[in-house]
Amino acid sequence: MLFDTLIKQVTVFDGRGSEPFIADVAVLGDKIAQIGSLDHSQAKQVIDGVGLALAPGFIDVHTHDDTNVIRFPQCEAKVSQGVTTVIVGNCGISASPTILAGDPPDPMNLLGKREDFQYATFADYAQAVNAAQPAVNVAALVGHTTLRNNVMDNLNRSASDEEIEQMKAALACAMEQGALGLSSGLAYASAKQATADEVMRLASVLGAHGGIYTTHMRTEFEAILAAMDEAFETGQYAKVPVVISHLKCAGAGNWGRTVEVLERMDHAHTHQDVACDCYPYSASSSTLDLNQVTDEIDIFITWSEAHPEQSGKMLKQIANEMGLSLMAAAKAIQPAGAVYHCMDEADVERVLSYKLTMVGSDGLPNDPHPHPRLWGTFPKVLGHYSREQGLFSLAEAIHKMTGMSAKRFNLTGRGDIAVGAFADLVLFDPNTIKDTATFEQPISKARGIYKVFVNGSLTYSEGEVSEQRKGTFIYRQGNSYQ
Repeated sequence: MLFDTLIKQVTVFDGRGSEPFIADVAVLGDKIAQIGSLDHSQAKQVIDGVGLALAPGFIDVHTHDDTNVIRFPQCEAKVSQGVTTVIVGNCGISASPTILAGDPPDPMNLLGKREDFQYATFADYAQAVNAAQPAVNVAALVGHTTLRNNVMDNLNRSASDEEIEQMKAALACAMEQGALGLSSGLAYASAKQATADEVMRLASVLGAHGGIYTTHMRTEFEAILAAMDEAFETGQYAKVPVVISHLKCAGAGNWGRTVEVLERMDHAHTHQDVACDCYPYSASSSTLDLNQVTDEIDIFITWSEAHPEQSGKMLKQIANEMGLSLMAAAKAIQPAGAVYHCMDEADVERVLSYKLTMVGSDGLPNDPHPHPRLWGTFPKVLGHYSREQGLFSLAEAIHKMTGMSAKRFNLTGRGDIAVGAFADLVLFDPNTIKDTATFEQPISKARGIYKVFVNGSLTYSEGEVSEQRKGTFIYRQGNSYQ
């Protein structure tokens, strides 16, 4: 048999957290065809894997690449760090199903401008992804805020019974068309007035479809335990798994509380299906939220529509230059984006190493000066936290970004190196892999990533994205659209 690709004598990390082993791995079409000693096999391309590691392609479970995978399908920030699948539609905001009466409200504006929201149905979005054929695979959640925006004239209130029924119908339709589940962003003004009852009634749609509920909780500050309880209660009511997005303890007064936060996760895990994701940085990034403006932490402004000349500066510097208080300056430059240096490193490490934590970047690809997590998340976990800090083994680190993620979101055939699995693969040097993106220079490719395959096709090699892109839309398993 003539294989398409044969990777020889490579150290295989299977994605399940098992001990690595040295083997030859053969690819035929979009699948892994054989694993073992394949000395007499032939292939169209043979790659020497001696001294290198082969892992399943990394799955970024928390992205905001919704419109970018269509507008910029080369997805360089993703494939250059070994990511082969992205999950979009997080934090309550999604590109579909969307009907905009005007400009997208905050924080939907993180996904693009009005003209970028062209997908009235979930099926429209999936078809657009497949037509663009991005460099990565795409699976999608439906955003609670997006649903609210479709039916409500004012997002700064709770929804009426009639509006909730309209949202439920739209969500059910999206689930039938292959959505993974529902996400919420209850910390944002556009969803803050949504009651727990509103969210629970929406989430109740998910159970019949095998869906999942993910949430950017109501707060990650002082009242975080109550916010967690609300998330868990929603999952129990709807009888669906819960993923807490980018779990953290934000704000200087909250540092160290990940001990009790993870104890609360442990307790919930004894009687329901819960998990979380985390990015490996002690700074967050989003739109500029007046509720988070404080002189206790550094706040870096990534963009401003009202005063674009103020982007790339600390908010304290902007306030001094404008002769305003911190809050007045923040109001003056809105709408804007910000990086908040709001976390403690010990908390980040505690959450990242937690048994139920997956890796997600939460990168914002439309920021002109993005948080370095957009380009550096996965190599930072492997290089800094695993190899240099010894926070966990390389096998466990890879499991947190492959097998664990695929199982959690039911991405069958992904996140695993096994015969018959999709050939989403990343070949890297475990001794040199390293993130190079910094807060000062955030757009920078990782070191140590040699080759990335997506559905059997060589997508990234020697620092370049191939013109041949083989990413596909991944519909939720078991729906009629597959």
